[in-house]
Amino acid sequence: MSNIEQTLSIIKPDAVERNLEGQIKEIFIRNGFRIIEEKKIQINKSEAEKFYKVHETKPFYNELCNYLSSGPIVVMKLEKENAIFENRELMGSTNPKDAKEGTIRKKFGLSIDKNSVHGSDSLENANIELDFFFKT
Repeated sequence: MSNIEQTLSIIKPDAVERNLEGQIKEIFIRNGFRIIEEKKIQINKSEAEKFYKVHETKPFYNELCNYLSSGPIVVMKLEKENAIFENRELMGSTNPKDAKEGTIRKKFGLSIDKNSVHGSDSLENANIELDFFFKT
């Protein structure tokens, strides 16, 4: 039985600023993901706060929200078997220095904050996050 899932991927401001969207999308496609829907947007601080609400008790919350709203982002609805796990593996560790060779964050991430991509960490969060950007 196949386990086709959808997950959210965000190409963050640091990667958009460096014109890496095409290269990052190509990595997803090469790894068997289908980009079902995508759009380039800029969100404001209050939208970023809503999106990252799950982190609001953490010390980095405010910086995270400032950063996500600092420039254009590309949000994508990705689909693949076991998409959530596969996307997490492909992105690599949050800190690019700790990420495995060949992962998106190892290749493009600048720092733990500017790590180029975001991906949902669970099926529940994928549904919430996809709904946030792709309300139907």
